[in-house]
Amino acid sequence: MRTADPVVPGRLRRRLTVAFVLVAGVSAGLLAGGSYALLRQARFDASVQQAAADARYQLVLAGQFVPLTAQRRGDLLASFEGSGRHVILVDGEAYPSNPSYAPPLGAGLRATVAAGQLGYERSAPQARPRLLVVGGRLPGSTAELYVVTVEDDIAAGLDQLRTALLAGWVLVVLLAAAVGHTLARRTLDPVGRASRAARALTEGLLATRLPVRGRDEFSVWAASFNEMAEALQDRIEALSRAQARERRFTADVAHELRTPVTALVAAASLLRDHLDQLPDDARRAGELLVTDVVRLRRLVEDLMEISRLDAGREALAVTTADPAALLRAILRARGWSERVTVDAAPVDLRTDPRRLERVLANLVANAVEHGGGAARATVRAAGPEVVFEVTDQGPGIPAAHLPRLFDRFYKVDPARSGRGSGLGLAIAWENTRLLGGRLTVQSTPGVGTQFRLALPAAPPAPHDAAGPPRDTVPRSRGDIVPADTTGEAGTQQERARPRGAP
Repeated sequence: MRTADPVVPGRLRRRLTVAFVLVAGVSAGLLAGGSYALLRQARFDASVQQAAADARYQLVLAGQFVPLTAQRRGDLLASFEGSGRHVILVDGEAYPSNPSYAPPLGAGLRATVAAGQLGYERSAPQARPRLLVVGGRLPGSTAELYVVTVEDDIAAGLDQLRTALLAGWVLVVLLAAAVGHTLARRTLDPVGRASRAARALTEGLLATRLPVRGRDEFSVWAASFNEMAEALQDRIEALSRAQARERRFTADVAHELRTPVTALVAAASLLRDHLDQLPDDARRAGELLVTDVVRLRRLVEDLMEISRLDAGREALAVTTADPAALLRAILRARGWSERVTVDAAPVDLRTDPRRLERVLANLVANAVEHGGGAARATVRAAGPEVVFEVTDQGPGIPAAHLPRLFDRFYKVDPARSGRGSGLGLAIAWENTRLLGGRLTVQSTPGVGTQFRLALPAAPPAPHDAAGPPRDTVPRSRGDIVPADTTGEAGTQQERARPRGAP
């Protein structure tokens, strides 16, 4: 039993994974960014508070050097630098204790200090070293003292924290991607199984079922799918059994009718030879009897042939055939040479001439009997195929009838009593399948109908020519059609039988 092809994961799994990563990444990024910003602000605020407290103390100590002289100013600066603190004394001019730690003082800071308040200012974030300057006025003097604090340690700690948070964010994103992919795969696995099961059902694997695990929505879905598949399998098996009974009935009827019909044909032949000896009223009844016996014989022959085709007992006798000569011989034998125009190019074809003759005879008969005018038959080579086209200029076939024209006993006008049995084109289609070809139809109401028969120039493989009866699958409207409807024999519309087929 052939299994269905695996379903390739589609966009839904990727979208779910990306959505999971985006949610986790944005959440982690906001959390990490917010935490970093709060911690950075807290560290810098603590540094300012500590530096301000230290600056107040240093201002009190510096007040001991007031009044400032050149000597005292130098002692003050040396004292601060010796204690490890960098300061800038502004007394008319700026006197740094260490020129390497003497950033320019901003106008805002100078204005705040000049107003008698304690002010602070930081250097630019990209500056190295990173400095915090806190200043105030010396008690009892107009001089200003600015204490310089190096914040490189704080900046380095924050940089390390930022790097750690970024690495953690990347790790969270990768973990989210792995978790999201796993969850998406596990979540969509039931969908994939259902898709594969549905495809298996379409391929005829009617025993396909889905596993039911747990009590979630997917389990309910799987149980419903299994119930549907079970009902579908039962329905198809019932239809298959009904079709098998129908085929057996057809074969039995044809077999039982063959002997009495043979006797009727012999009697009808004898009656036909003596029709001119009968009275007028009896002659008319005799003519009708002979005509109906001929129709009955044709129906029995068609039933016998369709039964053999269903049973798969028809083998091919492949030989080299001349399509053009075969087509002209059909027209001469049936007296259609004057009504059908032949346009045949010389082509090479290896096939079963008897079956090809059966197909072409049915197609041409349909065009002659129902075309309502001149018909045309063409033969040409088309790559590896030989194409036959039979065209008429009749009333055409409504599009609603095309999907069923190749069905057995189907007629466009069921109430019409014609010479056809409704089996001619069904037999033509079956023989086309055995020959490995395709039989299609195109029709435009009011313009005409064209049948196209495409056969491979080389003979079909032996297993294609004859074999067991084909499997069946249901149509949407409930009847049975061959399982290879979209295979060798073309689409549903390509299986169409024309109106009132012979």
